[in-house]
Amino acid sequence: MGKPTRATALSDRIPGGRDGRHMLIVTFVDRIGSGLWGATATLYFTYAAGLSTAAIGVLLAVSGAIGIAGPPVGGLLADRLPLRPLLITLQVVRAAASLALLTTTDLRLLFAITSVGSLGDRAVSVLTKLYATRVAGPDRARYQAINRTAMNVGWAVGGLAAAAALTDGTVTVYRWLLIGDALSFLASALFTLGCAEPPSASRIAAKSTPAPGESVQPRKSTPGESTSEECMPEESAPGNSAALANSTPAESTPAESAPAESSPAPHKTKTPALNPWRDRRYLAYTASEAALFLDDSVFKVGLPLWAVTATSAPHQLVPLLLVLNNVLVVLFQVPFARFGATPHTARTSLWPLACAFLLGGATLAASTVVDAPWLAAVTLVLAATAFTVAEMLHATISWELSVVLAPPTAQGAYLGVHGLAQAVQRSAGPLAVTAAIAAGPLGWLGLGAGLAAMCGAQRHLVRDRGDGALSVAPVTVSEH
Repeated sequence: MGKPTRATALSDRIPGGRDGRHMLIVTFVDRIGSGLWGATATLYFTYAAGLSTAAIGVLLAVSGAIGIAGPPVGGLLADRLPLRPLLITLQVVRAAASLALLTTTDLRLLFAITSVGSLGDRAVSVLTKLYATRVAGPDRARYQAINRTAMNVGWAVGGLAAAAALTDGTVTVYRWLLIGDALSFLASALFTLGCAEPPSASRIAAKSTPAPGESVQPRKSTPGESTSEECMPEESAPGNSAALANSTPAESTPAESAPAESSPAPHKTKTPALNPWRDRRYLAYTASEAALFLDDSVFKVGLPLWAVTATSAPHQLVPLLLVLNNVLVVLFQVPFARFGATPHTARTSLWPLACAFLLGGATLAASTVVDAPWLAAVTLVLAATAFTVAEMLHATISWELSVVLAPPTAQGAYLGVHGLAQAVQRSAGPLAVTAAIAAGPLGWLGLGAGLAAMCGAQRHLVRDRGDGALSVAPVTVSEH
């Protein structure tokens, strides 16, 4: 065998094999388009569509609220339909919505178009996570870190391209940037065509459930086809332990299982339909996640407003803080994957996450204590660094716990519900952050302390129950 090349070694370090690498390209291209549109959406609606500031605010708020339904609907469909065609369809829908914006300036039509686009955006986000979870298996924490790095690089490339294009300042440029956004979605759909359909525990379970009076015959797997055991990570799901518990020695002994007609299969071997909306523990976990995602609103709303209205730091520092956040995520998100390598590690990492939130709130509060601009700038940089560390830690912890608490046979539905946390944060987060700003330094101290307390509450919520394992009641999952 020849010596592996650098490219081969790099490929081997990316979980999920060929499909995992293709999905990283999809993420990168998708985020380039998002960067193009995110940097120009308000300008397009102002100058190209001719909307007032109030109309733009209502348009974005309503479409964002409707988009909240995207994650649960997308996750539910993913448990019933093949994932790859579903992803491709939604990418095409997003592209069509972007191009449709070019055809009208009527506010009612813009409401409908942006709502469809918002639904597609939120659904694709959850389905991409689900695809990565299925192809990466036990290495999903590392894949998540690499995926977030690709997302941030894509956003940066799209934002820089938009900034360069906007130097022209004409309406035509806004339209071309919107076309670029649509083309990125079509390119993502084409790249997704090159990916294989990942194994799905829910669809395998549905196909393998025997009819009454029908015996179960072992099925030979074809080359390249994954079995249901291969598609389930060792520590990932409550259903794994349930399946192991039901596979008693009596059922696996050939001599005793042969007379199927004299010993009909017990009714309990049927896989029940699992509904995340009836899982109070998962719903409580999702609610706590909505609070812990507040670092997003801190960077988009809190830091810029606080820096220019309450501190003596130079205003030119604000965009540099956002650049610092992006650079730190690109450099350190992959090393931070170790904090979510296992369910136990993810749960333990909630303590350093709490410390990062406390430090971020305290440094923002301290930024107004002195009048020296350089000292205010230093404290703002420390605050941005602390909240970036919190962002990277929480991204790793959240990915692992949201998957490990979801039964494999209903993973899509559960992750769809978990996707509501980010959607709700995008709507309510700016209100919480502006409330902290209005309260002054004590507001930031309170926000940091509240987020730290939420970390403690979440750690208690996902605590081991009975045998040192993370679980979804009433089933226990081994973490080994």
